[in-house]
Amino acid sequence: MKKLLFGLLIACFQYVKCDDPNIPIVITTWNFLNSTTKAWEVLNAGGSALDAVEQGASVCEEQQCDGTVGYGGSPDENGETTLDALIMDGKTMNVGAVGALRQVKNAISVARHILEHSYHSFLVGELATQFAEEMGFPIESLTTPKSKNLWKKWHNEDNCQPNFWMKVTPDPKKYCGPYSKSEKGYHQASTSDVKVDRYNHDTIGMVAIDKNGDVGAGTSTNGAKFKIPGRIGDSPIPGAGAYADNAVGGASATGDGDVMLRFLPSFLAVEEMRRGASPTAAAETAVARIAEHYPDFMGAVVALAKDGRYGAACHGIHQFPFVVHDLTQDKSRTEHVLCS
Repeated sequence: MKKLLFGLLIACFQYVKCDDPNIPIVITTWNFLNSTTKAWEVLNAGGSALDAVEQGASVCEEQQCDGTVGYGGSPDENGETTLDALIMDGKTMNVGAVGALRQVKNAISVARHILEHSYHSFLVGELATQFAEEMGFPIESLTTPKSKNLWKKWHNEDNCQPNFWMKVTPDPKKYCGPYSKSEKGYHQASTSDVKVDRYNHDTIGMVAIDKNGDVGAGTSTNGAKFKIPGRIGDSPIPGAGAYADNAVGGASATGDGDVMLRFLPSFLAVEEMRRGASPTAAAETAVARIAEHYPDFMGAVVALAKDGRYGAACHGIHQFPFVVHDLTQDKSRTEHVLCS
């Protein structure tokens, strides 16, 4: 115990944050330990919050976390994997985001380049790929044998589900797309239940505070399985997937992105903390706002105050895991919160 306290005193002196013993700190959605550990290594070495978020999320992109982050996961109706990512600087309130990125694996770093090497905030699709290539990113296929077989299984079954079309014909329960068996042209399908869970949840979200008290937040995802090509969920939308403000803290969301982006839950959580709410209460308010309108949605929000306090809230599953690393612990720790 004496050794731990002595270490904390040294850390306080080193980081000039004796009133905030939990600074620096990083919090990550889901049980993404390796990403959190990498982010902490950056912070503990004196790196910036933006560096921590970028490098931490990059680990998940490389390791294809849960099949929902990075290449080789969540093929769309055409069998292609595309990527979305966001990074936000709470010091400058600047944002870099990319959506429907094709043929570039490191989406969070492309987003960082948009933030730092353009006056824009958001680039999408093939022209985002062109920007990435001009910035030196290699162009390579995001399809793997696993994602190709996943798409083939879905595509060749009599009942292609999940499917995100609604109020159109023919009925996808009778035809298997993207082209129907009896119609020429593009297959349009009706509404069906789409399971959004741990393995179809869209996002790694991360919030970090560095030794200077600067806040960074970010996300990376390959989206929902078998989505309509061109779909972008909540992950790259500022205030939806993530939000950061040095004056308050940051937040990140994960789950049913098509629903959650309508409520900007990360922005709402930060604003609730600005009003004096604890991080847990702020996350609960953000989740409850969505559930009021969509009681069956699945999602979660993590919130991190500028003083290092943190919390989370969730809905639609039994419990939600998230990972934290700060000065009080030797390794990244998974915590759980029960969901409403």
